[in-house]
Amino acid sequence: MPTPPIRTITLGLADSHPLKPEAIQRATAILKSASDRYIEAGYEVQTVRLSTRPIFDDLADWSSTAIIDYVQELQRLLDDVAMSFCSLGTAHAARPDFPLDRIGLIADMLAPTSALSATVQIATKNNGLRSEAALAAARVIKRLANETEEGFGNFRFAILACVAAGSPFFPSAYHEGPDSLSLGLQGASIITEALLAQITNNVTPIELTNITESVRAKLIEHASPIVKLGQTLASDSGLVFGGIDLSPAPLGEDSIVSALELCGYGPIGSAGTVAVAAALTSALKGTEVTTCGYCGLMLPVLEDAILGQRWGQGVITTHELLLYSAVCGTGLDTLPLAGDTDSTEIAHLLRDVATLALRLNKPLSARLFPVPGKMAGQRTEFTSPYLTNTLVR
Repeated sequence: MPTPPIRTITLGLADSHPLKPEAIQRATAILKSASDRYIEAGYEVQTVRLSTRPIFDDLADWSSTAIIDYVQELQRLLDDVAMSFCSLGTAHAARPDFPLDRIGLIADMLAPTSALSATVQIATKNNGLRSEAALAAARVIKRLANETEEGFGNFRFAILACVAAGSPFFPSAYHEGPDSLSLGLQGASIITEALLAQITNNVTPIELTNITESVRAKLIEHASPIVKLGQTLASDSGLVFGGIDLSPAPLGEDSIVSALELCGYGPIGSAGTVAVAAALTSALKGTEVTTCGYCGLMLPVLEDAILGQRWGQGVITTHELLLYSAVCGTGLDTLPLAGDTDSTEIAHLLRDVATLALRLNKPLSARLFPVPGKMAGQRTEFTSPYLTNTLVR
């Protein structure tokens, strides 16, 4: 059977900021060794990533200027070891004592760098939703749209709501506790493989229980050997094994929406989509393997070519994606917005996501893309290999 690509091997680093060169070099060596072992076992490893503790907690008594200077030096250290993905952790802005003026620094940290990502946690179960943090985060989104090429800085920024530490996927990843190793898959092909086996006799729609059981079995089949090797690698390096996030991340034509539509309930957005999404999520959350992160259905508009088409056709909207998040998803991901969308409107959308997360007690995030110079009805022109193109709606 073909092996699914490993989207990320993520090392959660226990060292506090400011990170020393030796810590980064040690982390890089661990990640290279892990990547080599997976490649030897026949897997494609797309990226290795470094997840760190929340920078604003560790450097709470540092001035803004000192933090920015440190971040620029950190980028240089990462360049020295060819590390392309490093999370600065989350700003715990849901806490009532978190200084909201720190949030604006995120744009200053991310805009001139390339390897760094960061998030703002605006809602938690203990603290609820801090509404004013949503507006501060929305202003970061607008700045990154305007101050980075093609607005691509927003690929490395998101708001979180009720998201715990330990996710391997970026930009949501941040770290707590001892050094750990976690994994994420480009798993859309696993879902497709499971569902194709269900329609060999051309009987559609597939019963919801059959969707869940067939996808669960295929996930266990593919993920078990990956997890077993990950546990061995973690043990060999003196790390905690954090688990695997089974969220079926798509990439371009390797589409989770194509898989979802195999179920026979019509294109995404049709009646029955909520039920199918819930059936798939039941499979993602019902395996016997050690998991972490979301383990939910990812629907990133700009990373999934078919979803991008459906968005451009107008058969899927922001509010429908919010609806699916209620039963399955990870939130709103790589959502293209008109470049002139103002911060207040973006903040309202962030509050909607956070409110869902609180009411449903589930982790959700929002990664939004105001597209510079583009109005509703115009087509995006991203040149990044990570993004597909669609209409701004």
